[in-house]
Amino acid sequence: MRAVVCREWGGPEGLNLEEVADPGSLAPDQVRIAIKAAGINFADTLMIRGKYQVKPEFPFSPGLEVAGVVEEVGSAVAGLSPGDRVMALLDHGGYAERALARATDVFRLPDTMDFETAAGFPIAYGTSHIALWERAGLKAGEMLVVHGAAGGVGLTAVEIGKAMGATVIATAGSADKLAVAAGRGADHLIDYKTEDIRLRVKELTGGAGADVIYDPVGGDVFDTSLRCVAWGGRLLVIGFAEGRIPQIPANLLLVKNIAAIGVHWGAYRQHAPGTIAESFKALFALHEAGSIRPHVSHRLPLAEFRDAMALLIERRSTGKVVLVTES
Repeated sequence: MRAVVCREWGGPEGLNLEEVADPGSLAPDQVRIAIKAAGINFADTLMIRGKYQVKPEFPFSPGLEVAGVVEEVGSAVAGLSPGDRVMALLDHGGYAERALARATDVFRLPDTMDFETAAGFPIAYGTSHIALWERAGLKAGEMLVVHGAAGGVGLTAVEIGKAMGATVIATAGSADKLAVAAGRGADHLIDYKTEDIRLRVKELTGGAGADVIYDPVGGDVFDTSLRCVAWGGRLLVIGFAEGRIPQIPANLLLVKNIAAIGVHWGAYRQHAPGTIAESFKALFALHEAGSIRPHVSHRLPLAEFRDAMALLIERRSTGKVVLVTES
């Protein structure tokens, strides 16, 4: 089979598309999947540089989420059968034509969802749903700020926040990106390159600040968020796309009764897989109802993986970027 292979730490330029052996024999709790599409995530760009929480042994293929067709199931697997259309979560190995996944990480697709949509669905939508529903306890009528609102996870937070009944304030770095967020339901738009986020959030909330702030950016954006979150508000730490990991002045948390809440969605696979299953059940229902409409901005063949990763690294994508294994 074909797979993108990483043999040393570095950028996408150091990866190669190679012919490799198919994955080995199945463990009793595993499923073999013929991959039709794979989602590109910022975490992939960190993993190949050796800067992710997990450092696989060389050689390995990046890729944390895929969609495809079940080819074979292990002897202990129930509820999945060859021929099922599924999406799956992986520790790595998604930029390939086949992969093995734990059955607990494999989910049958609703009829309304195609492979390319599904490949970019689990991490972005799963992160945002668990962040807003399980971690922040977002309530209908609350004010939600979403930073990086046109990006892979930010756009899903806009949609899910609206579906949960919040008023959504979207921030992004261009009019085009804000238009994408508006198209997914954002009520108010802030261009952080031309507007002051803190002043605009205060203005839009009558001076109170936002009840919940969803931040996948970090750096200066996080610092600003601390100063425009409401008393008793919740600040969700999703990631650090800006590059700088901010430090939190604990006195601000104390004075305003703010909760700074970390969201490491991947850890739920180990510690609370039932919560992930419950979350996906809710998300599939929202998709079937048309309440969320996943946005895949770029679809590229597997051989163009470097271009696909560059779209994320250079922040030129909106929504998700997906690799497809068939032309």
